[in-house]
Amino acid sequence: MNQELEQSFVKQLKDNQNIIHKICRLYTSGEDAHKDLFQEITIQLWKAFPKFRGDSKFTTWAYRVALNTAITLYRKSTRSVATTEFDNTKHFIKQEDYNYEEEEQLKLMYKAVYQLNDIEKALIFMYLEDKDYQEISETLGISEVNARVKMNRIKGKLKKILNP
Repeated sequence: MNQELEQSFVKQLKDNQNIIHKICRLYTSGEDAHKDLFQEITIQLWKAFPKFRGDSKFTTWAYRVALNTAITLYRKSTRSVATTEFDNTKHFIKQEDYNYEEEEQLKLMYKAVYQLNDIEKALIFMYLEDKDYQEISETLGISEVNARVKMNRIKGKLKKILNP
């Protein structure tokens, strides 16, 4: 791979690494698993980057690769490895930003989201990232109408989980 392409990849990855970290947090429960998934997603992005044509935004393409990688690894890991309960994971919040009530709400929300299936997790994640339905549908490979319908169902499912 030439140096120009490598520099372009590194810049795009730096600019969009928060996307990958958020996906890692959604599909892992623990610092080591998070680091492993981040590394694997980065490797998959690197391998696929020469084929990135720019037909969509880099972020849309990166979401798709990252989510596919996370879902594939998540499915493999659930077959053979026990997972850690969400309450046992570490939460990293800057001291000055700490809000106990908000932290508890986030714990409850993540606990509820962990109960969703892989596609539902991906959809709610992108929705919470303020992605429009067109970008969500492109990333997940479903129609825009289907994304909206699924989102409404997920909202109802989360309400039932959070308010039984």
